[in-house]
Amino acid sequence: MSLDVLEAHTGENPVATLIIMHGLGADGQDFVPLAEQMDLSAIGPVRYLFPNAPQIPVTINGGYVMPAWYDILGTPGARIEDEAGLRRSQASIEALIAREKARGMPASRIVVGGFSQGCAMALMTGLRHPERLAGIIGMSGYLPLAARTADERHPANQDTPIFLAHGSQDPMVVLSRATASRDALLGLGYAVDWHEYPMEHTLCLDEVRDLQAWLLEVLAAG
Repeated sequence: MSLDVLEAHTGENPVATLIIMHGLGADGQDFVPLAEQMDLSAIGPVRYLFPNAPQIPVTINGGYVMPAWYDILGTPGARIEDEAGLRRSQASIEALIAREKARGMPASRIVVGGFSQGCAMALMTGLRHPERLAGIIGMSGYLPLAARTADERHPANQDTPIFLAHGSQDPMVVLSRATASRDALLGLGYAVDWHEYPMEHTLCLDEVRDLQAWLLEVLAAG
C-alpha cells in the first residue's frame, strides 16, 4: 500500500526527516501547523513528511469510511486490536522510511512520530525498525500490540529516545492507557521522555515547545 504524502521543507539539502502520522479521521494537512510553529533551524534544514492514512471502514463508527491507519473494533476498554491493519500500515510506513534512505537520508537522521492512531503507528514501526532511528514521538496515543513488543522489537532501536505526551483530561485515549504504555516501555528499558498536560485529546503550546526542545537535542546528537 503506497501512501499519499504531503511534503514540506524548511530549506535546501535537509539534514533530517520528520515523518508525522495524523489521527483517526484527519489527514496529513492536520500537522502542518505543528511544523510551522517549531523552529529547528539550529540543526539545519528539515524535511517534513505528512502521510495520509488509507480510507477504510471503521467499525466503532458504524463502518463509516474515513482516513484510518487501522480499524477500531470496539470500545477503548475492550482493547480489541486490528492486528492485520496495524501491520499493513507498518509496512507502508517502513516503505516511506526506505524511500527516505534511498534519497540519501540516513536512518539515524529520521524521526517517526504521530498523534493518537499516528502515535500507535510511530511506536509500532519505530520499535521494530532494523536500523537505529533518531527518535520516536508519541502524542496522545498508546502502545499497540503491547504484549508482542518484547518479542518483536529490534535491538537497533533499544536506545532510541522516545518522546511521549498526553493530556490528563483526554476522553478518547484515557490517561491510564497512556501511562500503562509508558510503563511498559520503561519496563523494556527504553528511554522515555514523558510529558503530561492539562488538556483533552489535542495539542497545546507547552507541548509544542517541549517537543521542539527534545528534537533539537536528539537531532543535534545524531
